[in-house]
Amino acid sequence: MGRNRSKSDLPSKICPVCQRPFSWRKKWEDCWDEVKYCSERCRRRRSGVKTELDAT
Repeated sequence: MGRNRSKSDLPSKICPVCQRPFSWRKKWEDCWDEVKYCSERCRRRRSGVKTELDAT
């Protein structure tokens, strides 16, 4: 019965594309260290972030 965890207790990261925090998900249980982006959309847009940063 000790499986219940509140959302505030879950680890979180900041997405490098949209700069928003995202929390741990069950499907990322085995690969949380490799997860960098909050969504598939941000993962696809990752190449545009470097060019935007280089332009400034």
